[in-house]
Amino acid sequence: MSDEPKAPLTTTTSLWPAAAILGVAVVMLVVFMVINLVSDQGVTKLSAAKVPVVVGGLKRDVTPGPALTYCRQGQEVPSNIDDAFLVPVGTVTRPGANTPNLGAGDFDCSQPMTTTHASSSTLINFFNAQLEARGWSLFSKGASNGDPQSLFQKAGNDGFYWEVGVTVTKSSTSSVEWTFQIYQNSETV
Repeated sequence: MSDEPKAPLTTTTSLWPAAAILGVAVVMLVVFMVINLVSDQGVTKLSAAKVPVVVGGLKRDVTPGPALTYCRQGQEVPSNIDDAFLVPVGTVTRPGANTPNLGAGDFDCSQPMTTTHASSSTLINFFNAQLEARGWSLFSKGASNGDPQSLFQKAGNDGFYWEVGVTVTKSSTSSVEWTFQIYQNSETV
């Protein structure tokens, strides 16, 4: 046996396996991007002119006048939340409107109202039908004190959830007294 020193065996590491994996990943990415472009249907936006028509129950006042103008503040309420400001025919405001957090935190506004020729159930059904048709989701019915109430929620285009509450406070044979409340939830969308 010879003890002559020999040079170490040289081995070369090929980059082809790594390049093949990278190539397969790029090809898959391109294939899925093409599939997405071909099958994308886009987002259909509802124009402001397309207002849902709800049949039955109380009629919506198409020109509510001063009703809810106290709470309808354009600098605070996003444009896609504006569809919550509706009232049935025969509705007038009562004193006692309140914006406790105006300018200091989340927006919160309540407006006492009276609607003639309505019962508490027809008023609640009016808002259930009208607001759900406008994309608001009903998430609670009935106040903790037993008063008829409906609470709705919708994501605003300002990045926050907005909630609307309609609570009947007093009902007689000729009219219904109720409170409209809208506020910005501190939870983001």
